[in-house]
Amino acid sequence: MGRGNVALAGHRDTFFRGLSHVRLDDVIELETLRGTFKYRVERITVVGPQDIQVVQSPEWNLTLVTCFPFHYVGPAPQRYIVQGSRLSGR
Repeated sequence: MGRGNVALAGHRDTFFRGLSHVRLDDVIELETLRGTFKYRVERITVVGPQDIQVVQSPEWNLTLVTCFPFHYVGPAPQRYIVQGSRLSGR
């Protein structure tokens, strides 16, 4: 797998429902057709919906994006960002 930032977005009430429970130093496993890759969570932030540079950052290997707050009814005003670095090996 090449270098770069894997950026994934998902709904807070479906695929990324559990993202609210992720904490710093947690390990996230991403299963792909090329294997399973592990990432250590190093940053959790909340940004505005127009703040797209978070997915363009070369500093991170994984960026997960969902709407925030998690229990908001209707279109959420912010985005919850979880970023991490790939652990060596698979």
